[in-house]
Amino acid sequence: MKKYISILFLCISFSIWAQKNATEKDIFIAMDKTASILSEKSKGNSISIGVVKKGKTYTRHYGEIDKGKENIANNNTVFEVASITKLFTGLLTAQAVLEGKLNLDEDIRKYITGSYPNLEYNGTPITIKDLVSFRSGFNKDLPDNSELRKNRNDSSYLAFKKMDESYSREKFFEDLKTIKLDTLPGTKFMYSNGSLNLTAHILENVYQKSYETLLKENIFSKLDMKSSGINLNSNIIANGYNQKGVLMPNISDNLWGVAGMLKSTLGDLTKFIAYELNTKNKIVQESQRNLLNSPTIWNGYFWDYIQVDENGKNCWKHGGAFGTQNMLVIYPERQLGISIIVNISDENTANALGEAIIRLSNELLKENKKQTGIYGYKIVNDNVVFVYEHDKNLDPTLVKSVSIAGSFDKWNPNDSNFQMIQKNKNTFELSIPKSQLGKDKTHLFKFVINKTGWMEAPKNAINRETDGHENLILKI
Repeated sequence: MKKYISILFLCISFSIWAQKNATEKDIFIAMDKTASILSEKSKGNSISIGVVKKGKTYTRHYGEIDKGKENIANNNTVFEVASITKLFTGLLTAQAVLEGKLNLDEDIRKYITGSYPNLEYNGTPITIKDLVSFRSGFNKDLPDNSELRKNRNDSSYLAFKKMDESYSREKFFEDLKTIKLDTLPGTKFMYSNGSLNLTAHILENVYQKSYETLLKENIFSKLDMKSSGINLNSNIIANGYNQKGVLMPNISDNLWGVAGMLKSTLGDLTKFIAYELNTKNKIVQESQRNLLNSPTIWNGYFWDYIQVDENGKNCWKHGGAFGTQNMLVIYPERQLGISIIVNISDENTANALGEAIIRLSNELLKENKKQTGIYGYKIVNDNVVFVYEHDKNLDPTLVKSVSIAGSFDKWNPNDSNFQMIQKNKNTFELSIPKSQLGKDKTHLFKFVINKTGWMEAPKNAINRETDGHENLILKI
């Protein structure tokens, strides 16, 4: 009897081991496929992909840093991560709020050295939450590089670099006095490095420590990010190139380095991703919060955007240096995070990275889309009843609305005729007369959460397009 029990135990153990390794194998296959497509689209020499899924980390490196030198990147290769720096600033600011050193609803001038009567609009001041949400109302960035952006060419990077090298903190505060608010704070999005630099000054004032010291004490040391920093030796930073294969210089910054001077490794970035996926960490949750109660997307603390779709909340950030670009996304409710780094930077790189992130995310999240048969609607008498049920494992309070966008309403998620009605905390329905959609017609459609979270159709749905944008198919 003991012999049979031992054999059974070995069989079960082997089955669990095989299943585990098959899952990890699938993850690496998905990473390899993503890298192959991205390599073709981006033309980058080197691609590094890091995945954190359900507490486990997976990394892969492809190509070579310098063409022909066979110097493949590894988890300790240092890259410029540019605007990913802003997320670290966001965490420091969120921590300051939770510690009571900053008040989200307070006038920012309370924390700034000097007098700035210009930093208000018709008597309404900029608050901390306006600042970190990229909604300060500033009429220009600091430094103001708008003219350089209007006429960009292959050598524009030299002008950008020269401006950043010569722009001092003294000049920053002089220019801050010339800022005019062109709208009510908190209303209009404007991506602004000036907002970040002002935040660094505020953090230094409330903590009486340098921005770099705050990073080291509160993030790098806690997460064991030993290879990350603002002022690292340029000799250890991986080379980056433009689309013509020209070696690009590193970013310069004579201010705080708060907007884009961070250098890091894939090994360190996966530690950072794991930290951002900790849904029980109060600082992390604060940094991802919908501060302005937006019904669509929001920015939390310096994220590019945070939206909700069928996989719950997902947070996005892009970083672009002169010769390197990085895209980072996290799905906290699914416990998935991804970072992809390429050592090329041109006007098409960001789109190629975005497509790669979406492709890999969909592949790694497909286990959550198991619906079969006709999905998304049913025919009841003379009506088409659209039905969407939000995953019960996700937070339903993040879903402000669900709409139907398709060929019948010009793919408009704001169409008032196709806003679904909430039946309970997870289920939304909308009944439309068949006659309204036309007889003997085939339509394409998708569900959209909060007007921005376009949902992918389940892979096993019978009524799913197998090509194109993989929409749902509705036949009347």
